[in-house]
Amino acid sequence: MARPAPARWPRAEEFLSARGAARIAHPGGTLLDHLRRVARLLSAWDADPDLQLAGLCHAAYGTDGFDEPLLGTTERGVLAELIGDRAEALVYLYASCDRAAVHPRLGQGLPVVFQDRFTGREHTPAEADVRAIAEMTAANELDVLGHNVGLAERHGPALYRLFARSRDLLSAPAWNACAEQLASGREPPPTTSRPSLLG
Repeated sequence: MARPAPARWPRAEEFLSARGAARIAHPGGTLLDHLRRVARLLSAWDADPDLQLAGLCHAAYGTDGFDEPLLGTTERGVLAELIGDRAEALVYLYASCDRAAVHPRLGQGLPVVFQDRFTGREHTPAEADVRAIAEMTAANELDVLGHNVGLAERHGPALYRLFARSRDLLSAPAWNACAEQLASGREPPPTTSRPSLLG
């Protein structure tokens, strides 16, 4: 059963819109549309309120696949005041993740060493944070691929392999959604392209 939307959700949506998310094109409409869908998907998977808020704001600082930030990393305090310290920390962890370095490490056991693409530094997040990032990654990628056939054909097989390898990090609803949406592309040979372009 989906959890109710966090009380801070409406103000966060207003903030994202004011920062331009409703004017930035993204598969399925605008960036704001995408952010809302990711947050709703996390809610449907029974994610806790902090993770839902992080999903709603996951592209606030830009990401390794969609580098159109709505605010700079120097403004972390602004976002933290809006959605709370825990949710903001997850937004930063997601935004700063160097996917080429980190994604191959997912599913290889814990702990997982992350590389911060903003600073170049490596660090080891807590297990709960790694699980949250895996869950947010699944929600993001499923929404992107669900709204762009070309990206789904190009990156679906690699993403299926990523999530299948990392399924122990995902909630049961998240893994079931990945398997249902991406399983048709699980057999093709590995691609050398990066498995994610957006979100």
